[in-house]
Amino acid sequence: MRNTIFMIHGMMVGPWCWDNYRKFFEKKGYRCISPALRFHDMDPTGLPDPRLGTTSLLEYAADLEAEITGFQERPIVMGHSMGGLLAQILAGRGHAKAAVLLTPAAPAGINALSYTVLKSFSGIMLNWAFWNKPFRFSFAKAVYSCLHLMPVEEQKKVYGKMVYESARAARQIGFWYLDRTNAARVDHDTTRCPILIIAAKGDRITPASIVKKVAHKYKDASFKQFDDHAHWVLGEPGWQDVAENVSDWLKTNSL
Repeated sequence: MRNTIFMIHGMMVGPWCWDNYRKFFEKKGYRCISPALRFHDMDPTGLPDPRLGTTSLLEYAADLEAEITGFQERPIVMGHSMGGLLAQILAGRGHAKAAVLLTPAAPAGINALSYTVLKSFSGIMLNWAFWNKPFRFSFAKAVYSCLHLMPVEEQKKVYGKMVYESARAARQIGFWYLDRTNAARVDHDTTRCPILIIAAKGDRITPASIVKKVAHKYKDASFKQFDDHAHWVLGEPGWQDVAENVSDWLKTNSL
């Protein structure tokens, strides 16, 4: 039976962000599944479901957990950005045979706020009651925070597919110490599977210095930093180098 890779997308995007990786790993014999997070399967030009604004990380995780428990065997869980945090939550619950975290958001207990992170979200946080409303970056903010190493035409193409995100989930990640539900908590001590953590030197929204702190939470995690990449390792020029590194790690771990 082929190994399954369960690909979890991050904020403001959808399963389409995995197109490059899905094709890459399917050619190598893997079965790839990339679900849409709750309320993210929408027309990018339309209005979001108003319930999105108060959707919790716990609800995202519950949806993913319900799907993953229906598999015949535990998959390789691969997550990007916020999806990397959700992948950690699933791994901590024992649902992964391995976890690959690509420029992941940090769990509770790590202060992930920096100048570049705050600048990325500054326009959102200036809106009254932003913590209860769906939000989406402007094109300029999307480029600054995530897409600055992409060619301009590719920036426009990616941004044209971006959708709204839950302000509550964003708050639970960035301001975890104010969240009574502790939604961003990961039980690192119960995480038994092999873990690969990828950081990018030019990342502005999940800075490499923060991703290193995530890696330090796990006793035997493998860590790799790419100095010529930023946050959008799923599609930046040279994304194949990152994918090949992941593939080699999977082979080393007989996955």
